Amino acid sequence: MIRLIIVAVFLILFLILSIPIFFVERLIGKVNKDAKDISSLRIVQWAFKVITRLSGVSVTVIGEENIPDEAVLFIGNHRSYFDIVLTYSRCKRLTGYIAKKEVQKVPFLSVWMQYLYCLFLDRENAKEGLKTILKAIEYVKNGISIFIFPEGTRNKGEELSLLPFKDGAFRIATKTGCPIVPVSLNNTADILENHFPHIKKTHVVIEYGKPIYPNELDTETKKHIGAYVQNIVQETINKNAEI
Repeated sequence: MIRLIIVAVFLILFLILSIPIFFVERLIGKVNKDAKDISSLRIVQWAFKVITRLSGVSVTVIGEENIPDEAVLFIGNHRSYFDIVLTYSRCKRLTGYIAKKEVQKVPFLSVWMQYLYCLFLDRENAKEGLKTILKAIEYVKNGISIFIFPEGTRNKGEELSLLPFKDGAFRIATKTGCPIVPVSLNNTADILENHFPHIKKTHVVIEYGKPIYPNELDTETKKHIGAYVQNIVQETINKNAEI
C-alpha cells in the first residue's frame, strides 16, 4: 500500500508541476517541432523510469536489438497498467500508443499523450475505431511508431493466457508495409493487479521478437496475421515463464 501511495503522489505531482512545461513545449514546437517531440518523449520517459524505480520493479530485456531503426508497429500482450510504463520507457524513437478513449478524461495526462502522438480508441464505435486506425497509418507513414495491445483490453485470465488478437490492429502494418515487432511481457500483472491495492517488488521480462514484414508473408499467413503474431507472443511468454 505504501508503494502505491508513493507512486500515486509522484504521478499527481508530476502532472501538476508539468503544467508550465506544456506551454514551454508548445513554444518550442512553434520554432522546432522535432525538438519539441524529442523533449516531450524524454520528459515522460524520465517520469516512467522514476515510477518503475519507486515500484521496486526489476526488468530483464531480451531482443531489443531486433527493433529496426524505422517506424514499426509494436504488438504486445496486455495484463497491467504498468505495460505502458515499462515499454514506453524504452522507446528510442517517437512512438504513439493506442489507448481506450476513457483515458482522455484524465486531466493533464491526456495532454502529454496527445503531445506524444497517442491515439484514443472508441471500442464501442466501429466508425470512430476505423478513424483511429487510419490516423495511426498516417503516423507510421510520417516515421512515428505505433504500439498497440491487440487483445483489446487488459487480460485478467491466467498468467500465460492470451485473449484473441484483433485483426484490425494489423491493418496499420499491412497498409504501410512497416515491420511488426512482437513484444512479449511476463509477470507485469504481479506488480499491482494481482494484489491491488498493493504494489510489490516484481521481476518482469520483456522480449522484443524479430521484425515481421507483412509483404514478405505468404497470402494465407497474411490473411490470418493476427493469429500468426499471437502464436509468436504465446510461445515467447511460455518460454520466458521460467526466467
